[in-house]
Amino acid sequence: MLDAMELDLAPVVAEQPDPLLFATVSGAHLYGFPSRDSDVDLRGAHLLPPRALLGLRDPEETRTRMWEDDGVELDLVTHDLRKFVRLMLRRNGYVLEQLLSPLVVHTTEAHAELAALSPGVLTGHHAHHYRGFATTQWRLFEKTAELKPLLYAFRALLTGIHLMRSAEVQAHLPTLLGEVPEAPAYLAALIEAKAAAEHGGYEGPAAEVVGRDYAALHAVLDAAQAGTALPEYVSAYEELDEFVVRHRTGL
Repeated sequence: MLDAMELDLAPVVAEQPDPLLFATVSGAHLYGFPSRDSDVDLRGAHLLPPRALLGLRDPEETRTRMWEDDGVELDLVTHDLRKFVRLMLRRNGYVLEQLLSPLVVHTTEAHAELAALSPGVLTGHHAHHYRGFATTQWRLFEKTAELKPLLYAFRALLTGIHLMRSAEVQAHLPTLLGEVPEAPAYLAALIEAKAAAEHGGYEGPAAEVVGRDYAALHAVLDAAQAGTALPEYVSAYEELDEFVVRHRTGL
């Protein structure tokens, strides 16, 4: 298994046509259940020059680069800063997890500044993101009977519950097991089982038990959202607008 924190992105960063503001590790490595054959998902933001947004051509707001390192597939997906911030404002928990990932492989002062502004986009409506993501993964689990989407579904619900209660974005499932009392105890064993294969089959508690616990966590998330201290609307729109303009223009 490739150690995601030992990645040397310097050659990749040097090849980018525009500045890379940050790149972090997302996916199973961030969630705390990578397998020996897991790909490494790198996510971040780049900064297009003003000219790219002023001309007739459509700007390259999203870029993808894939390569292999010691037999492990890596993919780097970045959004232009404006698009990334707009996604943050759309109550997208996924981009917040990328921005705040502790697995940082490339960073800048702009990265730190944007992370510091992120609490101003958190709202109670982020529960919808995690509820929807969990539902998608649960349906995939029912279709494939693989362990991976089951862990993704539980991880999403637990992240949403923890966010509603603490105003903290925590994507690491092993940590969440200690933070959310309602988390099923058998998830720890399933995390260990996931290490053997990225697309291994599910072997664990009976389907009715897992389904009951999954439904129960949906109810917990509903209650956590109803009682959250998070605001209804974002509070950092103006600050983020100024941030994007300042970094775009260099002023």
